[in-house]
Amino acid sequence: IVMAVYTVILLVAFLTGQNFTYEGWAGLFSRQWFKLFSLVTFLALYYHAWVGIRDIWMDYVKSAGLRLFLMLATIFCLLACAAWTVQILWSV
Repeated sequence: IVMAVYTVILLVAFLTGQNFTYEGWAGLFSRQWFKLFSLVTFLALYYHAWVGIRDIWMDYVKSAGLRLFLMLATIFCLLACAAWTVQILWSV
């Protein structure tokens, strides 16, 4: 639901906006509420990715050690993506 609402808001901002330059997009993302909403949306996306990839590892990888390694690698990758998202959003 969060990702669907975010998509609609971003689509409305895109269709009603007239300034399609870097400054226009930076102005949209400079608002604190939009940064927080973007962060919540990306965290929901990362959680969604975790659930999907975890199910793949659990269903198709039979070795417990390899499955644990792949799950930990996935967690670290998604945490790195979340940290990178925070860095990008708050650098605007």
